Amino acid sequence: MNISSAGITNVGQKRTNNEDSYLVNDRIGVYVVCDGMGGHAGGEYASQIAVTTIEEVLSSIRDEANPEGDLSEDQITQEKIKYAVRLAGKRIYDRAQADPEFRGMGTTAVLLVFRSGKAYLAHVGDSRGYLIRGGEITQRTEDHSWVNEQIKAGLITEEAAKHHRFRNIITRSLGFQEEVEIDTQVLKAEPGDLYLLCSDGLSNLVTEVELRDMLLEKSFQQTARELVDLANERGGDDNITLVIARVDSAS
Repeated sequence: MNISSAGITNVGQKRTNNEDSYLVNDRIGVYVVCDGMGGHAGGEYASQIAVTTIEEVLSSIRDEANPEGDLSEDQITQEKIKYAVRLAGKRIYDRAQADPEFRGMGTTAVLLVFRSGKAYLAHVGDSRGYLIRGGEITQRTEDHSWVNEQIKAGLITEEAAKHHRFRNIITRSLGFQEEVEIDTQVLKAEPGDLYLLCSDGLSNLVTEVELRDMLLEKSFQQTARELVDLANERGGDDNITLVIARVDSAS
């Protein structure tokens, strides 16, 4: 597979430090965005642990044989991804337990892995993964957040959720608990597919239609910078991070 990519992060207009981290690794086909939380240096540290661990694990794991034939290639790849994410969460949790300064730190994680003509998405928290295909954009991840649960229950509208005072409360993250459930999915990669991973510092301030139009209009390297600028123009009330990966060839 041939992938072109770009990544960018920005502290925004309201925060004094950047707690987001990201990874772009075309060599192994792994892309990650993490949005840390925990105050002081905790959030920044948690997101860095997550990105470093995920890259370390997915760089070192080789394709193992499956002599029993009990798992498909898709299942094996998803289990490897889950292992990398779980290990990241455990390292964050253990560090927080060992050092009161980091107690309560955690991070979201959304990651994209390309293997054998397929795209594997995994996420924990409310950092998002989008796919633009055939001129249409779809949000492929579902926010693990309090407001999203209320929307699904029919208790609040999507519009009300954008301004709700509890909109920043997430229901899953890496590091707060020793174990966490990880959502994964598999998509067939098609030439021209454009994937966007981002923290909520972008998705809260830029609509899906705007994301699609801007990403299709210009080179995505230029668009990455312009999306950060747009989020900052609209207040930049959080750190802003995004990673773009385009499938140039799926074979």
